[in-house]
Amino acid sequence: MTTDGKRVPAGAAVLRGEITAAIRRAVLHELAAVGYGRLSIEAVARRAGVGKTAVYRRWGSKLDMVREIVADVADHRLPLPDSGSLTGDIELLLQVAAQALKHPLASQIIPDLLAEAVRTPQLGQTLRAVLQARQRDVASVLVDRAVARGELPTGVDPDSVVDLVVGPLYWRLAIARTPLAAEELPRLAAAGAAAVRVRSAPPP
Repeated sequence: MTTDGKRVPAGAAVLRGEITAAIRRAVLHELAAVGYGRLSIEAVARRAGVGKTAVYRRWGSKLDMVREIVADVADHRLPLPDSGSLTGDIELLLQVAAQALKHPLASQIIPDLLAEAVRTPQLGQTLRAVLQARQRDVASVLVDRAVARGELPTGVDPDSVVDLVVGPLYWRLAIARTPLAAEELPRLAAAGAAAVRVRSAPPP
């Protein structure tokens, strides 16, 4: 029986959850070790301790496999507590983003996938769609809270908040790969909040 109560058709392959989880972990580790271009189904299966058929039962190709797994990881939602101010909320967001970008796997995988996205449009479309949607969701929460507190006017574009707030952090950690001390985050948050206020102020 499946989880929704339906009977599995006779002869259908039953996909065991622990095997799927092992394959997903193996994909991320292979991406970090060799990059998308050199990643192979065989290497993923070997790292996961399964046969190639176990991988192909779940995904029809390397591209399908990476697109789904990366999309799931990128779409993972973390709670963003309400600090009581726009600057405080931005600082919390930067703390979460910095921890994610400094993770050993993320720091190796993200630059490679961004470069590969140029060569593989289907992968690039998936990355853009998931990342933009996730960033817009978080920025919308920040903006709605700030509007409710009277810190920002209505009508602020969440996408512009992402550009002004997350952009500098991403450049430092993912592109320039310049170390970021913890004490720098409050300054980045204050600068980001000021930029958002200036951007959202009505024209004189």
